[in-house]
Amino acid sequence: MAALAGIIFDKDGTLFDFHATWGAWARGLLEELAGGDSAAARRLGTAIGFSFGEGGIPGQFAPDSPVIAGTPETITEVLLPHLPGWRATALVALMNARAAAAPQTPAVPLRPLLQGLRRRGLVLGLVTNDAEMPARAHLVAAGVAELFDFVAGYDSGHGAKPAPGQLLAFATALQIAPDRVAMVGDSTHDLRAGRAAGMLTLGVLTGLALHAELAPHADAVLPDIGALPAWLDARNGRVALAFPAAQT
Repeated sequence: MAALAGIIFDKDGTLFDFHATWGAWARGLLEELAGGDSAAARRLGTAIGFSFGEGGIPGQFAPDSPVIAGTPETITEVLLPHLPGWRATALVALMNARAAAAPQTPAVPLRPLLQGLRRRGLVLGLVTNDAEMPARAHLVAAGVAELFDFVAGYDSGHGAKPAPGQLLAFATALQIAPDRVAMVGDSTHDLRAGRAAGMLTLGVLTGLALHAELAPHADAVLPDIGALPAWLDARNGRVALAFPAAQT
């Protein structure tokens, strides 16, 4: 069993709580595109699998929403038929600008976790189907940007998940064999990319996917990234896992 040298994280639903961030983002974006027409905003929401919440609740995404694992271009393709007069480039730019400004809610306290992983000698990467610019802005806002050795978005020149290009670019840039890297994510896109890259795959239950969806593609499914130190210790034979088995 090869010793781990690196960990790659997905961003949304893994480092950051998905609903708390992207529900508010989707609501604001759709209301802006609809020009204040609430009925039109709801129709746009239906197109991308988003239902508006009531009473301050940001809203909910359908499991097949393109926002969950798609790129801004994917979301644009769905929205453009409902937005006469809009160009794809302008819509992508608006989504990226709003994404960069979207407040992020960490899934767990990030800085102590990431610092602890680095003290173990691990190098850290972030790969996302978001654009690189907002991804870096989110890491800066969370106060953890300098803890990452590699950051790639769908527009960084390595493709997008579930293809393995971003992950293999991390391995090449850090000169690490893929089998010494673990990919951590909340979706099957993340885990399929990890498997295709020849890496270990760890699912987390802080996104929308259930244990049963992730388990066939994962070497382990953890409740959240805060369980990584215990998983690493168990893998190294130091302790038994300290958290209960994940439930559907």
